Amino acid sequence: MSDPVGSVTQTQAAAQVADVREKAPEPRSRPVPTDKVQLSDAAQSALREASETQAQTAKEAGSGDNQARRLLAKEEAAKDDATPIQAKHTTHVVA
Repeated sequence: MSDPVGSVTQTQAAAQVADVREKAPEPRSRPVPTDKVQLSDAAQSALREASETQAQTAKEAGSGDNQARRLLAKEEAAKDDATPIQAKHTTHVVA
């Protein structure tokens, strides 16, 4: 048989938790180390091209930029590949 459990008071546990919180050291703020990076002209140019919007690319392609034209053609081909081909007629089989 089991013995009945008497009432438990939690005032002691709460006092212990409060003592622990008071003794915890305050976090110290330390300066975050920073690094400086200098990009080459070629890297800066590549970054600008990579972050270019589609509207900018289209504008450049219209101005005769061959790289922009190739990129637009590549994006268009990828969009065509992603478009699912739908059948003209759908047949439903009911069993």
